[in-house]
Amino acid sequence: MDSTPRQNLGISAYRWLKQDIIRGLYPPGEKLLMSRLKERYDLGIGPLREALSQLVAERLVVAISQRGYRVAPMSREELADLYDARAQLEGLVLELAIERGDDAWEADVLAKAHTLAKVMEVHNAEEMLDVWDSRHKAFHTAIAAGCGSPHLMQLRQSLFDQVERYRHLWLQETVFSDEALERKRQEHAALVDAILARDTERARAMMREHLMTPVPIIVDVMERRGLS
Repeated sequence: MDSTPRQNLGISAYRWLKQDIIRGLYPPGEKLLMSRLKERYDLGIGPLREALSQLVAERLVVAISQRGYRVAPMSREELADLYDARAQLEGLVLELAIERGDDAWEADVLAKAHTLAKVMEVHNAEEMLDVWDSRHKAFHTAIAAGCGSPHLMQLRQSLFDQVERYRHLWLQETVFSDEALERKRQEHAALVDAILARDTERARAMMREHLMTPVPIIVDVMERRGLS
């Protein structure tokens, strides 16, 4: 029997459910009722259980012994730890990238920075968020890729997945503000200058500040929404 269709269903369930959790459709602590999930995603129990198991491994969902699943809670303590861990790892990866990156790496960083900085023709707010976020991730991934370590890149992605729910709260505050976007453009341009100058100390300090800037904004949003 061909297992490919079943695997595809499991992957689809995982992606849809993860996106909905990140975007707050299911708030922290909410019980994920299988009947509701089946109706929303038009999928059977098998693919949904596979998706939920994967999300438990990523700490976005919590298994409740024999009583099903809940969306993982959010807290200031987890926020601070995740962002600090991410900034520490990104600093190491950046240092290695500056040490090991070649001309092709520099060209890719410049290209991704240019694409991110361009004015984009978008039709609605949600599309703006999706497009900017996609290009922003591509820019930072291009920088990190210069480290040349698949294992470090995998660790980086794992941390990014865990921080994504918090980060989305910041995105909603930033992407729809021209002033906030302009600050980010300036930060990105200055960071690229330091990277191309191969100034490791300055680039690491700038990267940490850049990555940690969202934390107080996220704390404020969590307080306003009763998430902390």
